Amino acid sequence: MALRASDRLGVYEIGSLLGAGGMGEVYRARDTTLGRDVALKILPASFTNDPERVARFRREAQVLASLNHPHVAQIHGLEEANSTQFLVLELVDGESLDKRIAGGPIPIDEALGIAKQIAEALEAAHEKGIIHRDLKPANIALTKDGQVKVLDFGLAKATDSTAGTALEVTNSPTITTPAMMTGVGVILGTAAYMSPEQAKGRLADKRSDVWAFGCILFEMVTGRRAFDGDDMSDVLATVLKTDPDWNALPVDAPSTLRTIIRRCLAKDRQVRIPDLSVVRFILNEQLSATDTAAPPAHVAQASRRWKWMATAACGVAVATLVGAYLMRPTASLAVARFFVLAPDKTVFIAAQRPVASAAISPDGRMLAFTARDTAGRTLLWVRRIDALMAQPLNGTDGAAFPFWSLDSRSIGFVAAAKLMKIAVAGGPPMAIATRIPIPSRGGTWSRDGSIVFSAGGGMFQVSAAGGEPTPLPNVRGSFQGGTYPSFLPDGRHLLYYQAGSAQGSGIVVASIDGGGPTRVVAADSTGIYDARTGRLLFARQGTLMAQAFNVKTFTLENEPVPIAERVEAGGLSGFPSFSVSDTGVLAYGTGGGTASALQLVWIDRQGKAVGTVGPPGNYRGIDISPDGGRVAAYQYDGQGGDIWIMDVLRGATSRFTFDASQLNSSPVWSPDGTQIAYGSLRAGKWAIYRKASNGARDEERLFELDVPVLPDSWSSDGRFIVFSSGDVRAYADLWALPLTGDRKPVPILRAPFQESHAQVSPDAKWVAYQSNETGRMEIYARPFPSGAGKWQLSTNGGSWPRWRRDSREVFYMATSGISGTGISGGKLMSVDVNIKGSTFEVGSPHELCDTGYINLPSTGRYHTFAVSPDGQRFLIPRPQSTAVVEASPPIVVVLNWASGLAK
Repeated sequence: MALRASDRLGVYEIGSLLGAGGMGEVYRARDTTLGRDVALKILPASFTNDPERVARFRREAQVLASLNHPHVAQIHGLEEANSTQFLVLELVDGESLDKRIAGGPIPIDEALGIAKQIAEALEAAHEKGIIHRDLKPANIALTKDGQVKVLDFGLAKATDSTAGTALEVTNSPTITTPAMMTGVGVILGTAAYMSPEQAKGRLADKRSDVWAFGCILFEMVTGRRAFDGDDMSDVLATVLKTDPDWNALPVDAPSTLRTIIRRCLAKDRQVRIPDLSVVRFILNEQLSATDTAAPPAHVAQASRRWKWMATAACGVAVATLVGAYLMRPTASLAVARFFVLAPDKTVFIAAQRPVASAAISPDGRMLAFTARDTAGRTLLWVRRIDALMAQPLNGTDGAAFPFWSLDSRSIGFVAAAKLMKIAVAGGPPMAIATRIPIPSRGGTWSRDGSIVFSAGGGMFQVSAAGGEPTPLPNVRGSFQGGTYPSFLPDGRHLLYYQAGSAQGSGIVVASIDGGGPTRVVAADSTGIYDARTGRLLFARQGTLMAQAFNVKTFTLENEPVPIAERVEAGGLSGFPSFSVSDTGVLAYGTGGGTASALQLVWIDRQGKAVGTVGPPGNYRGIDISPDGGRVAAYQYDGQGGDIWIMDVLRGATSRFTFDASQLNSSPVWSPDGTQIAYGSLRAGKWAIYRKASNGARDEERLFELDVPVLPDSWSSDGRFIVFSSGDVRAYADLWALPLTGDRKPVPILRAPFQESHAQVSPDAKWVAYQSNETGRMEIYARPFPSGAGKWQLSTNGGSWPRWRRDSREVFYMATSGISGTGISGGKLMSVDVNIKGSTFEVGSPHELCDTGYINLPSTGRYHTFAVSPDGQRFLIPRPQSTAVVEASPPIVVVLNWASGLAK
């Protein structure tokens, strides 16, 4: 309803109109009872005429009234007068941030002061479970005394969309186009700050506010929007598909500012900065410790030397505090935490996944992690927790899964199919065990000087001085066996993670002397026992839990207590991104638990992108139909996954399997395109199934084993499905499954190495595959299904072979060493072959292009790329953003973490 000056609503006398939008009109008014000026927001009639909506809004207003913060404009009440519902709000006397920006870019020092106050307001709201959902410069006011006030908290959350609309108001509050809602007008301001998940109509959470914060910070220092367009569809397209113009950032913008903006604007919220407390912490280091308000303009334009002095002083203060903290008696300690960011121009990495591997030393004084730089080089880094910088350890190229010796002097890790160790004080790394089965998943140091490590689906024990590993036959499982082991205090029992068992994934305990295994608890990670508190730490659905654990009976007691949220736990099955020292220091990586979303991109032989297929997803294995018209893709969900089919021409995507818990993966097309074979893990059993590609018939189980079996290819004559299977001794062997007769598998190659990714040639007479028989993964070819002879196709490492349809060319990815988890730079290689009868001639391999797939996740035995039938295009899963350093949430270090248990 339109109001005029001097109109009254109850005790409120209307003054002037302050603004209007999709959520209603805002008026300046005088509270005649209390004698103060307030702001009245008149709710639209479509809201006030709906009793259910008003009731919900009232409940939300009651929650918001509990939010009391100096940088949040207060809600005084929700009232009704003259049949009109309205909100009574604090009147902020000042200029809105959008008007301030309209005058040009804000000086960096002033912008950082404003951003700090915005972050503090949002952090306070998030702690109470309140999400703004409509944060934008128009909803931020700057008072005359330099204070920031965030307006309209919770209004978006408090409303619903009408049934049947394309986009819920609860997710995108003030977009009011007829196409999206039932209102009128287009409010581009909201769309420009809308997170990708909101633009897709998905539920918003506090990471959506983090995105909007990044948009505002970008706009403050550049004077232009991060995402803009001529109409709403253009704006939303830029939000979903493009990055801001990073070159628009001021040339003198500090790297800290650039990092904050980039990480706030990660499109995948799983890898976005998870909490604005992280931003506030960084800004506190960038700004003076006593500066709690945005400085006046004339101060902001002064020399910036104070900023660098303040930053250095702040860093020294933090280091001094931590050092003093460690020297104090344990009983007097309180909980304290700080954040560790990835070193400059690097990203935290674990086995080629952008997740943090946080390993705290037993004495609690050093943090070890692996990080990758922009050149694709992964190193082991160590940072003293009372220092400002981390230091790389030379000679640790390709390092993964670091673990400490009990004296905190050495670190064990896996690299290039070797178990290694390196002294923290300096010196070259030493090989403890070579040619270990892969994949390898972590290790643990015992008190007697031996090491137990996971490799190839089982556990092995070896002297820390080096020697021949001895398998522990009782410590294994049906999928990846036992992974990420951790010794209990007696030095004879191990905790480890087991996936894919009949009871589901979780933590088990077993003795290295032969007892067990015994299941402990269902979890998403392995467990680590903290002897100081007698508790077992483990992750479940992104929350780090602590629960009393009896080390004699191996049973849990009492109830689990959550001790940290947003813990990275799903990037690798069972992976522990957390560790705890003997002195009460806890470290954990933050994030979403999954890798960045990937887009299936067509590239030509020169590496130029020429199209895309399907929506973004966490793709692990893809295969193209023989006619090139459809793509079958396995999407991983952190623990399992399903297969989807995408029509290349029509752009349609449909689900092919329907139970992600079964781990339906590794799709392979039949030669006529009417069927798809795939692997599946169900109730601890692995099997190969086939099903009509149009979904018209039920699936058929073809073959079943206790160890992993995954189809690799289907022979062109339709007679065989080639698959790889694994056990502890020989992780992967090659087999041919006849589709007629007794269907008894025929061995193609059995050897004490890893052979996998077998691809039958189009003429069905040869098979190309990868093997680590030389100490690193290479590509070979041999007669199919049997016959004498073997030809090496690659010369400097290779994985994932694919044939051209005429059998005259083989493509593969160049690999770095034998990490078994990924590639270096995603370089696509080609080698010409000339087949004449039983003669197989091989040309020299040559590089075609860099595929751009630098963020490659660990793909196991799933094919990472596919080739068009004519061999001229390649379908590559690429990260949606090619910037390596954008998506690395921090590691959190908590001193004396157990003191918070009682709280």
